[in-house]
Amino acid sequence: MVETRDVNRPAPTLGILGGGQLAKMTAAAARQLGCDVLVLEQPGRSLVAPALEGDWNDPAWTRKLAGLVDVVTLESEFVNLPALEAVPVLFPGVATMRLVQDKLLQKQTFAGAGLPVPRFADTPTPDAVRAFGFPCVLKKRRNGYDGKGNATVRSAAELPAAWAKLEGDRHALYAEEFCDFTMELAIIITRGRDGAVVRYPVVETVNRDHICHIVKAPHDDPRVADIAQRAVEAIDGVGSFGMELFLGRDGALMVNEIAPRVHNTGHYTIEACICSQFENHVRAVFGWPLGSPAMRAPAAVMVNLLGAADGPGMPQGLTEALKIPNVHIHVYGKSRSVRGRKMGHVTALGASVAEAAAAAQRAAGLIRFGA
Repeated sequence: MVETRDVNRPAPTLGILGGGQLAKMTAAAARQLGCDVLVLEQPGRSLVAPALEGDWNDPAWTRKLAGLVDVVTLESEFVNLPALEAVPVLFPGVATMRLVQDKLLQKQTFAGAGLPVPRFADTPTPDAVRAFGFPCVLKKRRNGYDGKGNATVRSAAELPAAWAKLEGDRHALYAEEFCDFTMELAIIITRGRDGAVVRYPVVETVNRDHICHIVKAPHDDPRVADIAQRAVEAIDGVGSFGMELFLGRDGALMVNEIAPRVHNTGHYTIEACICSQFENHVRAVFGWPLGSPAMRAPAAVMVNLLGAADGPGMPQGLTEALKIPNVHIHVYGKSRSVRGRKMGHVTALGASVAEAAAAAQRAAGLIRFGA
């Protein structure tokens, strides 16, 4: 028998599928508003307490979580649709997730809405990739992130290795035209259950090895917010969404992809904005009025803290980094460091992007995981 939530409890309860750092920061924002939080995560893996320990890809477990909370949201877009369909009050909803999880369907939806996307095509066979042409980016239609699930193919000679790397005989793939870009941009859009929208500042992102390294706010390009809002509306999204775009050498913008959740490129909003992406996500999924995304300082820069090697999850150099003024350090509390794993982030505010970047990078340079 599925347990039910105690209706006499005064606090609204938020359920989250996943218990990683995104859930941890969302939970902090929810508790600030007086909410209780319960996450569903694999045994021993949650960074958030309390946690319901189970499989969020199992409809029986998602149904159980739904019976204990008022609203369910997620920190990962990789939850299987049958598990999502078992949740009666879910934001983003199943229809939105169906459009986003499959990246080919996502691109088709955005193209149908008139948004600028690279040329793309379904490529179920290597011959279909050859017909599409080179250079191209071959991508898994599902479950790719941080460069995992993508391969740049510059010529027909590189195709067999890329096909094998992505296991094209087992996974559905599609191809996108290679974008010769000068800059990667991103934005957080939050949309409420009533359709109200707030648009955060556009940011420039610097990526290394396909992982976001630095986020610089703000970047002045009003076109980005318009495109991103239209994208979220096209998928009928509710909550905070992260959109990534390419700025081409000709000045044109191309949509890369959207994440149906709070996003790494919006972590700076915790200190830099009046209402963070996390708080506005909570407000949106509960149907509450959205808060202001305006910045508290002229500029902000966030630097991700990545694992340097395999080892303990406790950071070295934290004491020295804490001496730097106007810097906010977030350590996620993961038990083990793995090379390239996101272990925390640093945000600095300043009168200019250059000033904020200098402080954030100085602090981040002192902190090391896995050494």
